[in-house]
Amino acid sequence: QVQLVESGGGLVQAGGSLRLSCAASGLTSSMYTIGWFRQRPGKEREFVAAVNWGGSSRYRDDSVKGRFTISRDNSKNTVYLQMSSLTPEDTAVYFCAARYTMVVVPSTSGYDYWGQGTQVTVSS
Repeated sequence: QVQLVESGGGLVQAGGSLRLSCAASGLTSSMYTIGWFRQRPGKEREFVAAVNWGGSSRYRDDSVKGRFTISRDNSKNTVYLQMSSLTPEDTAVYFCAARYTMVVVPSTSGYDYWGQGTQVTVSS
C-alpha cells in the first residue's frame, strides 16, 4: 500500500522559509516521480514542482523556480520542497503525490497516489 506523508508546514512571516518533506512508502519500483502541488483558498489545485528518481525536475514557473527548490533523498524515499522568500500568495495546503513514470511534466494529472496535505500559512 503506497503511502505519502507530508510534514513541515506551518505559519511563517512573509520573507521567511519553510522546508516541506514528503515521505513515501510502499512504492514497488524506483522508477517514479513525486510532485508537489498546492491548493490556495478558493482556487483549484496547481502544480508546483516535481522530481523523478534520477533527479530531473520541473517547476511551475520562473517565479517559483527562483524561490523553491525540490530535491530528493532516494535512500530515505523522501522528497523535499525548500521554500524561501515566501509571500502571502504562497498560503495554501501543499500536497505531494507520486506516479510511476520518469517523465516529469508540470501537470496535476496522472498522479496515482496523494498525501493528505500540509498547511502553509504566510502572514504579511
